[in-house]
Amino acid sequence: MSDLTELGVAAIRDGVAAGDFTAVEVAEAFNANVAAASALNAFIVTTPEKALEAAQATDQRRAAGEALGRMGGVPIGMKDLFATRGVQTTAASHILEGFVPQYESTVSRKLWEAGAGMLGKLNLDQFAMGSSNETSYFGNVVSPWRRKDGGNAALAPGGSSGGSSAAVAARLCPAATGTDTGGSIRQPAAFTGITGIKPTYGRCSRWGVVAFASSLDQAGPMARDVRDCAIMLGAMAGHDPMDATSLDMPVPDWEAGLSPDLAGKRVGIPREYRMDGMDADVAASWERGIAWLKDAGATIVDISLPHTKYALPAYYIIAPAEASSNLARYDGVRYGLRELPDGAGLQDMYAATRAAGFGAEVKRRILIGTYVLSAGFYDAYYTQAQKVRALIARDFEQAWAHCDVILAPTAPSAAFALGDKSADPLAMYLNDVFAVPASLAGLPAISVPAGLNREGLPLGLQIIGKPFDEQGVLNAGLAIETRAEPAELPHRWW
Repeated sequence: MSDLTELGVAAIRDGVAAGDFTAVEVAEAFNANVAAASALNAFIVTTPEKALEAAQATDQRRAAGEALGRMGGVPIGMKDLFATRGVQTTAASHILEGFVPQYESTVSRKLWEAGAGMLGKLNLDQFAMGSSNETSYFGNVVSPWRRKDGGNAALAPGGSSGGSSAAVAARLCPAATGTDTGGSIRQPAAFTGITGIKPTYGRCSRWGVVAFASSLDQAGPMARDVRDCAIMLGAMAGHDPMDATSLDMPVPDWEAGLSPDLAGKRVGIPREYRMDGMDADVAASWERGIAWLKDAGATIVDISLPHTKYALPAYYIIAPAEASSNLARYDGVRYGLRELPDGAGLQDMYAATRAAGFGAEVKRRILIGTYVLSAGFYDAYYTQAQKVRALIARDFEQAWAHCDVILAPTAPSAAFALGDKSADPLAMYLNDVFAVPASLAGLPAISVPAGLNREGLPLGLQIIGKPFDEQGVLNAGLAIETRAEPAELPHRWW
């Protein structure tokens, strides 16, 4: 039997259903990989017993002749932003260390009902705030990739879903959940040579997901390829009355609708994304992507998204403002960390708990958000940023008159070394320059592998689609996937 950990979601699901191997054999194989990969620090908590429990239930259902579910027999990693009943959920922050929810997030519940099992809770940037997975209280996640000829410098797996991207790339799990507020599924997917999709805002419930910026946060799958993402997204999505922003729409069968044929489709190339000083390898990858989509039958059209240059500043006003509000609930009273100095009053407890519990980047964003929401600055900053957001959304709406999907790079560079940008917040924030516009507009967007750069590191291409058109995004991603060189694996060093 071939190594089961080399199989993706579709192959595991179909193999278990056909009786080629058991779900327990799959779970045991991935549990072993997880246990052997502590050097990557991808998991905060491992739950091998949960993976085996779900696998045993799947095997029992198969023996009884029952349906196995969309994710039957597939063990996955769960980003530690999703509440998991009876299993610690921390958002990678000291302030939530030891918090064990008594409820299940809607997304994780749907996945368990679809037959998936949990290998563990994946590391991330603290409260999903970061682009390199260096802000976690539980330590940096290390990418499984190394530069071809640049020594053994530890590389960033991207963020905030860096534990998810590293785990999928290193074959610790066939797929993982991620969340994307300003690129936190797509950028880490690009950095590690995997596929990740952020669906339309509202497509997946936010209930039970630790909030960062509520008008931007969206859950999505990260997996080996487009088909696996389509399968997993189908299990995650759906209307949830517990989430007021949840879309009350039927969930299409995205897997059944997959097709790499783009005949009759128009692909927009935004001229504003061609920035001065763009990395040469990224630019070359973009050109190859254009050629691949032409080969798939698409017509390439030039489009303009004129307010693109304002997207990053607007995002870094809106997202911290919402974070400032959302994170006010962590006060040391109801759950999580409590710091109570001798003789301290209530306000002293609040201050001590937050000082000890929040990391530096989280504090920075809370301060920015509190500032832009304060009297005298609300209209000057927050209101203006919301107006810019509306203009960015309008740019996309006008572009859809000329194209069906948009092709752009996912990130401005390949993975950088851990520590290279952590001292300069602005340099770190620029990692999201290509990802943030789609987030502000609430649009579906996917990152697919698009080869390696000259240092042997993965690059990603991004497809942005119309609202609710995940199918069009997945199909364009599949057109790239079928024409790009087969995705390479990182050399095993861990």
